[in-house]
Parts: sequence; structure tokens; C-alpha cells
Amino acid sequence: MATNKFIPTLIDLGLTEKEASVYLMALSIGPTTILKIAQAAGLKRTTVYSVMETLKQKGLMGVEVRGWKELYIALDPAAVKQVLKKRENQYIAILPELTAMYNLRGGGSFLKYYEGLEGVKNVYEQLLRDVQPGSDYLIISDIATWLKADEKFFSDFANRRAQLPIKTRMLFQDSADARRYKKFEKNLNADIKLLPSDTKLVTNAVIIPQRLVIHQMIPPIMATVIENESTIQMQRQLFEVIWDSIKN
Repeated sequence: MATNKFIPTLIDLGLTEKEASVYLMALSIGPTTILKIAQAAGLKRTTVYSVMETLKQKGLMGVEVRGWKELYIALDPAAVKQVLKKRENQYIAILPELTAMYNLRGGGSFLKYYEGLEGVKNVYEQLLRDVQPGSDYLIISDIATWLKADEKFFSDFANRRAQLPIKTRMLFQDSADARRYKKFEKNLNADIKLLPSDTKLVTNAVIIPQRLVIHQMIPPIMATVIENESTIQMQRQLFEVIWDSIKN
């Protein structure tokens, strides 16, 4: 039957095989009875009754009363989009708890690698999600190379970071971009210092209380994420030594 080709897609969208079959039959037949749908779908009437109830709950099936008869009618296929939206909202609602479970660490050390620019972007997004209000956000970077990787994304990232109530400090390799950022540091909600002119960086380091991120900015583009308390503490102390050694 021609409608069968749509069943796998509807299953992927969250319907059971029987729900998909019944919905498609009702959609192709038009307002009809349970008996006709059962015959067309090759299912028992009792099964179709049960499936109809779940489809009604999902907003995909309605009932019309004509005289003494109840006719079942498949609702607009666009309603499937609303089913997906509802599932998305349900997932978003439990996402904080799932994230908390994901972040529940057992006191060990964690080292993760992310390859490619898209993977690196995800690491930065995770930083914004995880950094807590009032926390330090420390950066050592060649801002010019960092921006060049994807100026639209990283400029937007810097603007979004500036909206957070965090304590951002940046140590930049000297460049035109670094001096521009320095000039507008208050707009970026950050304190910026320029490293000695002979400093040459090929990695970008970000330190927050939860993790250390080392972003390699030359090919192969990648990020190493370290979640180890002693390593993070050491990097924080090194940052402070460098920071204190540079006068504004």
C-alpha cells in the first residue's frame, strides 16, 4: 500500500508502528468507522480502538458525530509538528536534571578531546552553560587567531559572555585585535592585559573553576578539556603569576 512508505518516518518521529498505520489509513480514507480502519490496516477492532485513544491524546485524531454514528477523522498532518514540539518541550524540561546526572563525577580525573571547529564551538558553549555567577573566567589567548577561525561565532560568543555576571580576565598576545578589545574592555565586562610583544601563542587556554580548556588554534583544530582539581589549581596560580607581572 502506498501509505506504507511513510510508516518508518512516522515511527522515527515518535509514533508506534500501529499508530502510524492507523493514522495513515484514516488520513487516506477520510471520516470513517473503526471497522473500516481495522479492515484497511489489517488490525483487530479492539486494537484500533486502543490506538485511536492514544492518537487522540497526541492531537492527531478527532471524532465527528453524524446522526447516530461516530466517525473518526485524521487531523491535519501539520499536527505532527505539534507532537514533535511537545516532545521537545518535555525534553527541555528534564534537560537540567539530565545535565546534572551527566556532570555527577565520582571524584576522578577526566580528560576529553574534541576535534574540529564544530566540536571546539560546543566546548565553548558548555563553558557558558557551566560557569557560575561570580566565578572567575580566565583566558590566555591570541585573540586575532581565535577570531579568525569563525569571527561571527566567536564575536557573538564574546558578547554573550559579557552579559554573564562573572569575573573575566584576559591575557592577550599583542595584536590590533587585542588592542581593540583592550580599548573596549569595560563593554566586554572584562579586565584585559597584553602579554610581552615577543609572545607567540598557538593555543587558547580558558580556566573556570570546573575545568581547563586548551584550544589548539592551528590545524588540526581541537580542544582538550581537563577536569582535575589539582591541574586547574596549578593553571590558575600560573595565570595569577603572569597577571601580576604585567602592569597596565
